[in-house]
Amino acid sequence: MLEVDVMARGETRSLVRSAAAWSAALGAIALSGCIPGGVSQQGMQPEITEAGTQARPPSEPEVVGSDAPVWTSRSVSPSASDVIGTVYVVQPGDTLRGIGNRTGAGSEAIAAANDLSAPYMLRPGQQLTIPGGRYHAVAQGETGIAIAHAYGVAWSDIVALNGLTEPYILRIGQRLKLPAGATAIAAAPAGSGPSAAASSKPSRIGALVVNIDDVVTGSQPAIAEGTPVPAANAARAPVSAAVPVSVPKAFAGKFNWPITGPLLTRYGPVGKGQISNGIDITTTRGAPFRAAADGVVSYAGSEVAIYGGLILISHGDGWVSAYGHAERIDVTRGQAVKAGQVLGAAGQSGFADTPKLHFELRKDRKPVDPLLYLPRS
Repeated sequence: MLEVDVMARGETRSLVRSAAAWSAALGAIALSGCIPGGVSQQGMQPEITEAGTQARPPSEPEVVGSDAPVWTSRSVSPSASDVIGTVYVVQPGDTLRGIGNRTGAGSEAIAAANDLSAPYMLRPGQQLTIPGGRYHAVAQGETGIAIAHAYGVAWSDIVALNGLTEPYILRIGQRLKLPAGATAIAAAPAGSGPSAAASSKPSRIGALVVNIDDVVTGSQPAIAEGTPVPAANAARAPVSAAVPVSVPKAFAGKFNWPITGPLLTRYGPVGKGQISNGIDITTTRGAPFRAAADGVVSYAGSEVAIYGGLILISHGDGWVSAYGHAERIDVTRGQAVKAGQVLGAAGQSGFADTPKLHFELRKDRKPVDPLLYLPRS
């Protein structure tokens, strides 16, 4: 029987103490040339809040088996073009994609502006609003996270503006509407900056602002339209950063506990206006944790500073499970996993002040209470 008593009911402290504290942290990152800039208020919010004593500051946790982040493998050249908003009258034979190419606006943004849904049937004489603004043309291998950072905006804002949906794979030539205020951010040459000589590790792109939703929706590399996505392999084999990973089309199962132990933090409000996006399960360092259901590993790394060693599994139908604070990762991006399969070892990486596993369930990008979907015993 899983023990579900909450172990810490004391004062709740936010991981973000103040905007000034984050400004100081971001200033330090700027010295190494990787400050994202222009972060929205949403991007500045902590993914979770911890109950109990104040968490230690982010560090470079020693997470064994961590993959290199896909979004650092392909730099983005900010070359957005401006489009003047107008009204377009549909002509015989027009397609949404063709109208986008003709006007310079993205077909996804046009669909969102006109409340159109697949299969995007148009009729001659129909009037379409062409949303004005700045549009970025996606190049091969670019990821949403890297595009957002190239313009100093939040990737979640781009997702919303363009109505992007699962599996969140961008196509070469796709035009993405950028949020107001998007400005090209000059990227520092690879290996430059004072910290380059101190560490051979790839620098964290916006480690203080990249969150789980960014990774779920913005870490797939862009490919040419019609290019097949390789099927997931059960073996742990490296997947090229230029290749997107498959996402299950449907979830036909149930979720199980990833590890057993007392609950440290529950989902939802945890005091002082703070909210936890998942549950924290107390455990011991090195304890194995398991996949809550069948799926495909969409991320396995340590670039989301709050969580340290983090694994994300896509289950289909918009379901994603997250496992944080791991000290060892035994799976890799693109690997197919089965329910109950060991994913790694729990630990105290990231902002953890005690050994634990942070566990989340998300449906269509929104965190849900895991206790509503897990067995009661």
